[in-house]
Amino acid sequence: MKKTGFIAIVGRPNVGKSTLLNSILGEKITIVSSKPQTTRNRILGIHTQGDTQFVFMDTPGMHAPKNKLGDYMVTAANSSMHDADAVVLVVEASKPVTNVENNVIEYLKKSGVPAILAINKVDLTDAVGVAETIKSYSALHDFDAFVPMAAKKDKGTDIVLKECEKFLSDVENFFFPEDIATDQPERRLASEIIREKILKTLNKEIPHGTAVVIEEFKDEGTLLRIRAEIFCEKTSHKGIIVGKNGAALKLIGTYARQDLEKIFGTKVYLNLWVKVKENWRESAAAVGNFGYRTEEFD
Repeated sequence: MKKTGFIAIVGRPNVGKSTLLNSILGEKITIVSSKPQTTRNRILGIHTQGDTQFVFMDTPGMHAPKNKLGDYMVTAANSSMHDADAVVLVVEASKPVTNVENNVIEYLKKSGVPAILAINKVDLTDAVGVAETIKSYSALHDFDAFVPMAAKKDKGTDIVLKECEKFLSDVENFFFPEDIATDQPERRLASEIIREKILKTLNKEIPHGTAVVIEEFKDEGTLLRIRAEIFCEKTSHKGIIVGKNGAALKLIGTYARQDLEKIFGTKVYLNLWVKVKENWRESAAAVGNFGYRTEEFD
């Protein structure tokens, strides 16, 4: 008999949810950066070991939305919890409990869904800080397990996986093929990698106002030809993304191409263009047109 289950990874922005998932899978299927609200979509990470298949749902960081894009992100995170057989709440060691964690715990209490508290970034604090974090959360909820970890260093993530196995159910067939790590279409994966490099290259708030659309994705055998359009919210932002003599855009392209070649295992020709779509994050229609559609959670 096979076993499987859906596990939602939730928490505040920038606590290490995507890093945890990439560590468990042993490969990169979701983007990471030091900037909050990097993940926008619900992303499935599929880890199959023999007769066991874990289906993890990486979610956007929970926050108070300020625009239509933010509304979509919060919907994606909440929907994932409601669809899950278990929840991994990721928190930072030595950081105080916030409304985000309290809201998750309130849902856990009402639903009865089993949950693990994954205490990340323990390498940045001491044993006392970790102990205090466990004490704070154990007073709020009866978690099924507390797992200290340092996801960026692949420490403790194997224990999270082992604890999650307790929540899987018997099935005749897996939901997904055994040889895939994500259900993301190649075009979406490519657009997310490009957006990650925008976050890496640019400072301030500009990267949060960008969206990437893949206009061409053509496999020519020994070469993958990708044409992508980067949308930003202001003409002044376009100038910054392009940079002096195109330097910033070239750097974004170089970083992105390097990652894309690793992921797709072939040479990549990447052609980037920058366009302006003013205040697109405020428009439900524009947010939907860029692929962030709440209907997918209905």
